[in-house]
Amino acid sequence: MRTRTLLAAAVLAAAAGIAVPAAAHTLGEPITVDDTITVDPMLDARLRWEDVDAAKAADAVTLRARFGFEARQKALGLSFLAEGQGTVALDKGYNAFPFVHPASNQYRPADAVIADPESIALNRLQLQYRTKALALTLGRQRINLDDQRWVGNAGWRQNEQTFDAVRLETGHGPLAIDLTYSNSQRTIYGRDSGPRRSFDGDFGFLGATLKAGPVAVKGFAYLVDYGDPLAVVNSSQTYGFRATAGLPLARGVKLNLAGSYARQSSFKTTPFRFAADYVAIEGGLGTHGFTATAGYEKLGSDGGLHALQTPLATLHKFNGWADLFLTTPAKGLQDAYGGVAYAFPGVKAVKGLSATVVYHQFDSDVGAIDYGHEWDLSAGLKTGKVAWLVKYATYTARGFGVDTKKFWLQAEFAL
Repeated sequence: MRTRTLLAAAVLAAAAGIAVPAAAHTLGEPITVDDTITVDPMLDARLRWEDVDAAKAADAVTLRARFGFEARQKALGLSFLAEGQGTVALDKGYNAFPFVHPASNQYRPADAVIADPESIALNRLQLQYRTKALALTLGRQRINLDDQRWVGNAGWRQNEQTFDAVRLETGHGPLAIDLTYSNSQRTIYGRDSGPRRSFDGDFGFLGATLKAGPVAVKGFAYLVDYGDPLAVVNSSQTYGFRATAGLPLARGVKLNLAGSYARQSSFKTTPFRFAADYVAIEGGLGTHGFTATAGYEKLGSDGGLHALQTPLATLHKFNGWADLFLTTPAKGLQDAYGGVAYAFPGVKAVKGLSATVVYHQFDSDVGAIDYGHEWDLSAGLKTGKVAWLVKYATYTARGFGVDTKKFWLQAEFAL
C-alpha cells in the first residue's frame, strides 16, 4: 500500500516539475509532496459474520477491503480520488443474490439470501473542484443525500452502491443548492451478478435547502428513468420537502425533530400508472449520552396495486434490520417505531461503548393488515482503530413474510 501511494505521489510530483521529499511518513497520514500537493492514502477493511434463521438458513463470513488514495492540489482547489474494493467469502453457506441467477456459483437457492457477493471492482474514481462557495464532482462517486431514504450508498452491505455522475453543490448565505445527474447506478451485487451489476438510465437528484437558525427546510425532486428492462418498473418521479430542527431545551438536553412529505408517481419508462404518498415524522430527545427516539413512516400505496419504492436508497437503515421490507409491499407500508440508545461516557477504559434497542410495528397502508413487529438490538465499542459491532434483529410475522432472526458480529478497521 505504501509503495503504491509513494508511486502516485511521484507521478503527481513529476507532473508538477518537483521532487518527492524523502521524509519519514506515518501510515494513514497524508503525504506532503510540496506546499500545495498532498496524497492521502485510504484503507479500510471489514470482517463480518452474518447468521440468518428464517424459512431458509444461512451463514456468511465475509471480508471487505477498500484501498486507494486522494491527491489534492490546494491552490487550485482540485482533487483526484481512486479507490478499489474487493470482497471475499470465508464461509459460503449463503445465497448471495435475491434474484434467480443460475449462471453464477454464488446463486445458492437452498440457502437464505445474504446480499454480500464476492466481487472486485473499481469503487470510486472521481475528479473534484472545491471552493468555499462551490463543489463540482465528476466521475464514479458516493452519494448520500439527507437521511439516505431516497439516495444513498447502501453502506451496510459489503459492496458499496455508487453512481457515475456529475454533482454540483453551491449556495449563498442560508440557501444551499445540490444538483446531480447520473447515468448509472452501480449496485451492491458486483461483477458476478450479470446485468444487475449496474443499471443505466437518466437520474436527476435536485435539492434546495434554506436554513434559519436551528431549522432547515429542503425541497427536493428525484427523477428516476431506468433504461434497463430489469429495472424500468422502478422508474418514478418524486417531489417533496424535508424539515429538520435541533432545539436545545436546557443544558445538556436537546430535542431533534424531522419531518418529510413527498408524492411519487409514474415517470417515463415504467409500465405502471400510479401515485402514492410518503410521510415521515421523527422526534428524538437526548441528554447526557441517553437518546430516546420515536417516529412514524408511511410508504403509500395506490389502491393496493402499486406502492411507493425507493430503489436508490440505503434500505437497511429503514423499516427494521431484518430487511423484510427492502421492496415495499403492493399494499404499502406503515412503520411506527420507538427506541432508546445510550453512549457510556463514564466508561473510560472502553472507547465508544454504546447500545441501542428499537421496536417496530408494521402495518399495510391499504387494507388494515397487521404485517408483524420487530425488535432490533445493537452494541458497539472501539479498540484502537478497530470498531466492534454486535447486532441482532428478530421479526415476528403476522400478515407478511415469515418469522426471521438475524445476527451479526463485525470488526472494522480504517486509517
